[in-house]
Amino acid sequence: MLRGETVPQRLPPGGLVVIRDGETVEETPILSPLAWAIEHRAAIEVTVSGATPTVRTALLDALLVDIAAAIAADRTLGGAVEWAQPGAPEFEDVEVEGAAAARAASVPVALFFTVAGSPLA
Repeated sequence: MLRGETVPQRLPPGGLVVIRDGETVEETPILSPLAWAIEHRAAIEVTVSGATPTVRTALLDALLVDIAAAIAADRTLGGAVEWAQPGAPEFEDVEVEGAAAARAASVPVALFFTVAGSPLA
């Protein structure tokens, strides 16, 4: 698992998960005392390789199920947010010159949290 990295040409045997920081969708001020309700959209990119399309699809599906289960088990992500909500994945076949065929999915994740004083907090 990596954060913000480019996908290398050689993938690890179990696949690669990259977390993308994303962007803030909405900042709503809450007055007295000043706080901000933030909705942020991040993405989880999962890329796998395998000898056949069936193997790639099965491995990707298994990783997506594991990711969904981990988020459902702790919607606060260890206290980092108030609520995490994954969306439907987008799939694509990836071909890299000189590398084995790969299959990828990008899962949007909405993150909701409140910060005091400033959206930069």
